[in-house]
Amino acid sequence: MKKNSLVAIKTALTNFGFADEDIMAELTAEINKGEEQKAKNAAVYASFHDIVMDALSDTPVTLAELWESIEDEVPEGVTKGKVQYAITRLWKDEVKKVEGNPNGYTKA
Repeated sequence: MKKNSLVAIKTALTNFGFADEDIMAELTAEINKGEEQKAKNAAVYASFHDIVMDALSDTPVTLAELWESIEDEVPEGVTKGKVQYAITRLWKDEVKKVEGNPNGYTKA
């Protein structure tokens, strides 16, 4: 069941005065499932944000070139794939994609 559906069910039950604490606790747990992992992932990406941003300039670099320049500085467990995900999805407002083969990236 989708999270929005569970939230609607919980809200409806609350509005109708439903008071079974065990069921409400189960609904709350299901609604919040995954939030802890999301927070951990956000912390990992935040841990190398400044390293990536400091490595970028106005001159386009490929992902391979970027990775080569920062791989010794990023925290353990950070991969080239995580850097790619971050610059193409999470930080797309801060990074400009320069179309090409391969694509280049600069500070926005």
